Amino acid sequence: MQICVRLFGSVREAVGSGELALRLDQGAMVSALRAQLARDHPIFETLGAKLRVSLNQELLKGDAKLEEGDEVAFLPPVAGGVAARATLSEQPLDVGAVVARIAGPDAGGIVTFVGLVRDTSKGHAIQHLEYEAYAGMAEREMERICADAARRFPGARVAVAHRSGRLSVGELAVVVAAAAPHRAEAFAACRYTIDTLKETAPIWKKEVASDGAWWVEDTP
Repeated sequence: MQICVRLFGSVREAVGSGELALRLDQGAMVSALRAQLARDHPIFETLGAKLRVSLNQELLKGDAKLEEGDEVAFLPPVAGGVAARATLSEQPLDVGAVVARIAGPDAGGIVTFVGLVRDTSKGHAIQHLEYEAYAGMAEREMERICADAARRFPGARVAVAHRSGRLSVGELAVVVAAAAPHRAEAFAACRYTIDTLKETAPIWKKEVASDGAWWVEDTP
């Protein structure tokens, strides 16, 4: 049977391709696929448990049996028909447009978080950033985070917009807007959303500096 393998960020660069078509024995498990890839590409061993796996755009928590035509993605650690409250775009972000998604007469407070590209990182002079996302899955995960925030904080509504592609210093990388009847829930929902997005959304950040380039594979 033939399986489509999707690769992103540092794994894509190490392998030299973002997509592979591999043939496996009928009924093979995801673990067997991973072992096969690890034999040819050391980065699979280097990242170890940090390398998450999705099957047909759903995160796996264990092993799974593969079927003909399945899509398996290997997701390195993140830096960190889509529902309107969660979007991914290569175009500049508009804070007002994100706020408009969650504004309403019941909102006693609206809190926004705006992440921008800064000019230094850990002593390096940053020239630009490159964001790579697993399109489709990234929007789905952001939507899930927004829905979870609304459940956790009574009355809250949350929207997210995230950039992909190349960003210059000073550009907006992410916008989170949270509305709620009271400010406490709005602040809490906004903080929860950006923190969770940095941990779980399959969006990777590459920093390009005057003295080199690297993928950011931890969550600050």
